[in-house]
Amino acid sequence: MNTADKVETVRWVGDVDGQLVLIDQTLLPVEFREITCGTLEEVWEAIKVLRVRGAPAIGIAAAYGVCLGLQPYAAADHDSFFDRLDEVVKYLGESRPTAVNLFWALRRMEKLAASLRQSASIREIRLALLDEARTIHEEDRRMCHAIGRHGADLLTHGQGVLTHCNAGGLATAEYGTALSVFFTAQDQGKQVHVFVDETRPLLQGSRLTAWELKQRGITATLICDSMAAQVMREGKVQAVITGADRIAANGDSANKIGTYSVAVLARAHGIPFYIAAPSSTFDLSIASGAEIPIEERASDEITHGFGKPTAPEGVAVYNPAFDVTPAELIKAIITERGVIDPVATETIAACLGEPG
Repeated sequence: MNTADKVETVRWVGDVDGQLVLIDQTLLPVEFREITCGTLEEVWEAIKVLRVRGAPAIGIAAAYGVCLGLQPYAAADHDSFFDRLDEVVKYLGESRPTAVNLFWALRRMEKLAASLRQSASIREIRLALLDEARTIHEEDRRMCHAIGRHGADLLTHGQGVLTHCNAGGLATAEYGTALSVFFTAQDQGKQVHVFVDETRPLLQGSRLTAWELKQRGITATLICDSMAAQVMREGKVQAVITGADRIAANGDSANKIGTYSVAVLARAHGIPFYIAAPSSTFDLSIASGAEIPIEERASDEITHGFGKPTAPEGVAVYNPAFDVTPAELIKAIITERGVIDPVATETIAACLGEPG
């Protein structure tokens, strides 16, 4: 069954008192299972432990999480309702610190509610918030397809392309960001050969990206992260495309740990390195990647990968979940609004319609 273009990573079921349904990505590729989140705490847990992951998908889930968190306050007065909204936004914002889409979506929900505080009933505000979450969801779907159209123009039939982590439909509303480029190229009749980094320590490349590409019938070869240099040296890769979780005003881009290494290798081998990300992933409030907070995750992700001990007991561990690729290593950033090339503060501001 070809499921990659049908799968819904995140979906809302029901009306304003409905529930959030997610694919539990911690179980892939062995098991495809959906889970139902009926409480705010369940959404927070799903984001924290990576049942839902990928910056856009996290933002969408958080928007729906706001709706869930407010359900018990349907009969509250305005002051109590908005106090609860503040609590919900703060709580969800503490789930993962690096992906800017999370905070972008939460701010958007908060801003809408504030605009209605004086003129609408609690039920009207709740309905408007659910509509906003659905709008965020649909906007991401459209942005992913637009990114794919712009990015596919950069690829030619028969190329080898390397990607790191997972930036496909599982990380977004549909099609993805980096993977959207490959899916759209396929739609256009271009065949590409995708080399998939396994992406240690949680193997999002081997568990998720390889699964999505296989579902779509795209030629894919899985490699260990440490093999990327050799694959490039052998001339099997002509481009690298990854996603991003936060992009600073100057183009410095945070993505899954190991992305920076791939960018350095691509530069050493004269291979263009591209980032594919929607405009919502840009954080123009920070000048450079030095200001991006880097999430550090539990040591047992490395010492007990998927439950099996792989290191001596008590060894010291450093486990940053992300790294930052400097803008000077990025050939271009593919957005739904077009391709940013060269990558610089001025070109980014011009593309996003922001003052330079």
